[in-house]
Amino acid sequence: METKNIMIVGVGGQGTLLTSRILGGITTMAGYDVKLSEVHGMAQRGGSVVTFVRYGDKVYEPIVEIGKADVLIAFEKLEALRYMHYLKKDGVIIVNDQRIDPMTVVTGVAKYPENILETLSKDHKVIAVKAMDEAKKLGNAKVFNTIIVGVAAKHMDFKKEEWIKVIEKTVPQKTVEINKAAFEVGYNI
Repeated sequence: METKNIMIVGVGGQGTLLTSRILGGITTMAGYDVKLSEVHGMAQRGGSVVTFVRYGDKVYEPIVEIGKADVLIAFEKLEALRYMHYLKKDGVIIVNDQRIDPMTVVTGVAKYPENILETLSKDHKVIAVKAMDEAKKLGNAKVFNTIIVGVAAKHMDFKKEEWIKVIEKTVPQKTVEINKAAFEVGYNI
C-alpha cells in the first residue's frame, strides 16, 4: 500500500495529540507501519499545534512534506487556511467550522481573515462541520475533536467497530462513553 499522509492541526488544548493517537491506533490495529510526529507551537498559550500521521506498508519518516497530505484535519478554520499548502491537489480538508482568534487578532495587530471556508473550497474538497455545536448538544464541548474523528472515519477504510475499540483504549477511561457518543455523531453527519 502506498503511504497515506494525514495532518492534524489546531490550537493548543483542542485535542490534536489525542486525535493523532486514535489515528495511530486504528492504523496500527490494521497492521500498517505507522509513524507519528507531534509539532508543538505555543500550545499552552493557544498557539498552533500540528501532528502528522503517516501509515502504509513501510513508512520511513514521520513528517509530511508540503503538497503530500491526503487529508488535513483542522480543528479551527484559520489553522486549515494556514496549513492547506500541505495538501495534495486531490486532498481533502475536514474542518471544524469554529473561529478562535490568535493573539495577533486579540491584540489588534492583525485581522481574522474573512471567507475562510470559501477560500479553502476553491482548490480543495472541504467537509466543514460545526463540531463544537454538536459537542455542546452532547453536554461536553471537549469531545468536539472526537466528532471530527467520526467524520474522518466515514471516509477511511476501517470498520466502525475497530474505531470504537481504539477510542475505548485511547481516551481517558472516565470519558469513554461520551467519546463513543461523539464519534457516533460525527460518523452519522
